[in-house]
Amino acid sequence: MKKTIGLLGLLVLTGLVAATTGSARNTSTAAPTASGAAAAVKCSSTLKLAFVTPVTGGAGFIGTEQVTWAKLAVKRLAPGLGLKIRLVIGDTPVEQGAAIAQTLAQKYVADKTVVGVIGPSTSGAVAASSKTYFDAGIAHISPSATRTSLTKGTAREATPAFFRVVPGDYIQGPSDARFMVEKLKVKKVVLLDFQEPYSVGLADAVERTLKANSITTSRLSVANTVTDFSSFVTRVPNDADIVFFPTQKPADAQTFAAQLVEQGKRAKVFGGDGSNGVGVFKAPGAYFSNFAPDISGIPADKAIIAAWKRDNPGKALGSFGPPTYGAVQVMLRAIKKACVAGHGTIATKRSVLRQVKSVQVKNWILGGDFKFSTKSNDPLNAKFYIFQIQPNGSYKLVG
Repeated sequence: MKKTIGLLGLLVLTGLVAATTGSARNTSTAAPTASGAAAAVKCSSTLKLAFVTPVTGGAGFIGTEQVTWAKLAVKRLAPGLGLKIRLVIGDTPVEQGAAIAQTLAQKYVADKTVVGVIGPSTSGAVAASSKTYFDAGIAHISPSATRTSLTKGTAREATPAFFRVVPGDYIQGPSDARFMVEKLKVKKVVLLDFQEPYSVGLADAVERTLKANSITTSRLSVANTVTDFSSFVTRVPNDADIVFFPTQKPADAQTFAAQLVEQGKRAKVFGGDGSNGVGVFKAPGAYFSNFAPDISGIPADKAIIAAWKRDNPGKALGSFGPPTYGAVQVMLRAIKKACVAGHGTIATKRSVLRQVKSVQVKNWILGGDFKFSTKSNDPLNAKFYIFQIQPNGSYKLVG
C-alpha cells in the first residue's frame, strides 16, 4: 500500500548579499499587493527559480547538498515540461541571522523573471521573509524548515505563500521524545537550545512530551556562535541518559559528544535533522532524527540516484538533498500549470502561487505519492526517522 505525503510550493533565491538589520515577522494575512507581481513573462523565455539556503558557514553542508539536488531536478524535469529554467542561489549563513533572507526576498521580488522560490531552508529565514513573498504573490517552498509556528498556532510566522515538503517539529519533537521514552527507557534528559527559531522550537516540543511522560528534564541555552561546550558539559548530570542537542551544525554535535566523553559523562547526544552530517557527526552510539529516509532503499529512485552520482562523483548520499528535488518538482509543475492556464504567459507571480497546492506527484522521491494536506500547507501523513551512529561512523535506521 503506497504511503501518501503532503507537498508544498517552492521559490528559489539568487545572489550572495550582505546581511542587513531588522527582520519581518510574517503574521500578515492581508491580500498580496501589486508590488513585484504585475509584470507578465512569456513561458517560452528563460524563467528563474531562486533558492535561499545556507551554502557557507556552519550549516553550509545543508545548502551545498541541497543545491546539487535542485540542479538535478531542473536538469531532469524542466525540459519535459517545456520550460527553460535558470536556478539562482541566495546564501543565508545561519551565523548572520535571518535578516539576510529578507534582503534576498526584496531582491528577487523585484526581478520579474523570478517566478518561484525554493526555501528558505531554515526556519528563521522563512519567518523573516515570508510576508515579503506573500505581498508580492510569490510562492516559496522549503525543503527543510520545520519550525511548528511557521504554519500552526495563533501567531503563525509564515504566510499562505509558504509551503514545505517536510513535516514540522510538531511531529519531530514528540517522535524523538517517544523514542527516548519507549525505546531508550530514559529517566533524565538535558535539553539545549541555541537561541534561534529551529532549535528553540524543537527543544520545546521534545521537552513537552518528556514532561508529559514524567521524565526528569533540565534546560540549557547557548549562543549559536559558541563552538566550545566544555562549560556546558560540566552542567550535565552524571546520571543523565540523553542530551538533546538540536543544532544546525553537525560539527558542534560532534564536539559536544566528544566533550561528554572527555569529562566522563555517560549521556549520549540526540540531535535533530540539523545534526545529520555524514563524516562530521560520527560519535558512536549517538542518535539523530531526520525528515527523510535513506532513499537508496526506494526502488523507484534508482535512476534518480544514479543521475545524481554521475553529476556528483565521490559525494555521499544524504537526507537534505532528496526533499529539495521534490520541492523543485512541485514548483516546476505549478509553473507549467500557470503557463497552461495563461495560454503561454505567466500574467503575475501569483499565477504560480495559485497552482502550487493542486500539484500531486506519483512515485514521490521520499516514497509513495505526494499531495498537500487539506488543512495546511504542510505534508500529509509525513513522519520523522531516527538513526543511530555506528562504531564505523555510518548511520543505521532504528526508528
